[in-house]
Amino acid sequence: MNGRMKTREGDLIENKAGLIFDVKGLIHPPSTIIAFPRFIPDPHGTRRNKSTPYRKVYALSERFQFLEQRFPHYLVHDRFFDERLCEVPAEDVRHHYKPANRLRELRQDTGLDDVETCALEFCTFLRRHAKISWSKIGITGSILAKLHTPNSDIDAVVYGFENCKRAYSALKTLLKEKNAFFRPYNREDLKTLFGFRSKDTMMDFEDFVRTESRKVLQGKFLQRDYFVRFVKDWSEVREKYGDVRYVNSGYSKLRATIVNDSESIFTPCVYKVGNVRILEGTKVTPVEEIVSFRGRFCEQARAGETVVVQGKAERVRDTKKNHEYFRILLGNKPSDYMVLA
Repeated sequence: MNGRMKTREGDLIENKAGLIFDVKGLIHPPSTIIAFPRFIPDPHGTRRNKSTPYRKVYALSERFQFLEQRFPHYLVHDRFFDERLCEVPAEDVRHHYKPANRLRELRQDTGLDDVETCALEFCTFLRRHAKISWSKIGITGSILAKLHTPNSDIDAVVYGFENCKRAYSALKTLLKEKNAFFRPYNREDLKTLFGFRSKDTMMDFEDFVRTESRKVLQGKFLQRDYFVRFVKDWSEVREKYGDVRYVNSGYSKLRATIVNDSESIFTPCVYKVGNVRILEGTKVTPVEEIVSFRGRFCEQARAGETVVVQGKAERVRDTKKNHEYFRILLGNKPSDYMVLA
């Protein structure tokens, strides 16, 4: 949350130059928003919002490269996250796209295209089976920005811990049922997904299949890809910017047991770990958790399972709780991974 607007994971913001960013996480500095470019105005772009052509950027490296060339003043070294981040000044934001508002538009619009119709059906189906209110579910991604193509995925978001738990249970049931609406990814689907993901997250294909084939947050709805992002509600976010300091402590590869996976379905996702053994890189102790702000690392492992993890080591200094420990942050480098041992 910042001083001018409340922004969170799943939201999009547009600056005065027309660049559209996706908001990352739930905690932001007082006068800026941590967000990265997603849709860039480009005369050769194939996506259009009214009369403006856009292109979509995927890889984190491509986003940084664009910022360095066009908006270098947005790139800052955040002293609390100890990371080079894109922080958009709140005063530069001319439009704030909210997923729940976009879904409300879809419900009221009588002239939806096929993609919008499918997205509305997906959310209607999930909301009914999970028994959650309309205000706690929304549409994000390209449909939120009205920059979708006929082949666009459905990107949904659900808010609130209990709502997300119910939605997860509903999705699990729907995927197990043999119905004409939902189905899990098969091996061919996973080959396609692997081709996309491996561009900036390196992993062996068989390891990829082992983890991705049992995930509930992704799959097919009426033959269209979907991904559901679970986000805590505002009342459930107790940490404020500056309460905790994260100090870059190197890069580590470790083996550990998942002791608590209750927040593995959320973005950001958190896995509490035990029986940690450093295999390579920086020797840090105690490592208490594995964290990622990228949805691809959700549902990566379950409580009781042993994993091998490689990522950025960070010292966590929680001033409010007077507690200090280490965590592994995943998703900043292509070499970051988390696989079942």
